[in-house]
Amino acid sequence: MRRDPIFYQMFQRSPSLLFDLIGERPTNAIDYRFDSVAVKEPKFEIDGVFLPPESEPGIVYFCEVQFQKDPELYERLFGESLLYFYRNSSRFSDWQAVVIYPSRSAEQGVSASIVTERRTSPSNLLR
Repeated sequence: MRRDPIFYQMFQRSPSLLFDLIGERPTNAIDYRFDSVAVKEPKFEIDGVFLPPESEPGIVYFCEVQFQKDPELYERLFGESLLYFYRNSSRFSDWQAVVIYPSRSAEQGVSASIVTERRTSPSNLLR
């Protein structure tokens, strides 16, 4: 965000502007702090990656075989997959993640925090 100095300064001065932008304000919004952080990624090992032919950019498929409960499965899978896709996006047109369970009863539910999506525009701050 340091490359966007206007937003950096706005959020630095008033972190609660983010909540105005997305239209959702936690009860402790006033206590939030804005910062720019560097993320050092650990070594990730994805169970399987199905790569399209190098001659044609196609979809890269990330495959995870999950026979044990993992409460952070989806967070980890999406984090690893998106980082790989980000680093190699010029080679692929899109990505998909596939999780293989031993049975339907072993399938884990998806956390609501994983599937939440919001789209907004900076112009919403001006309203």
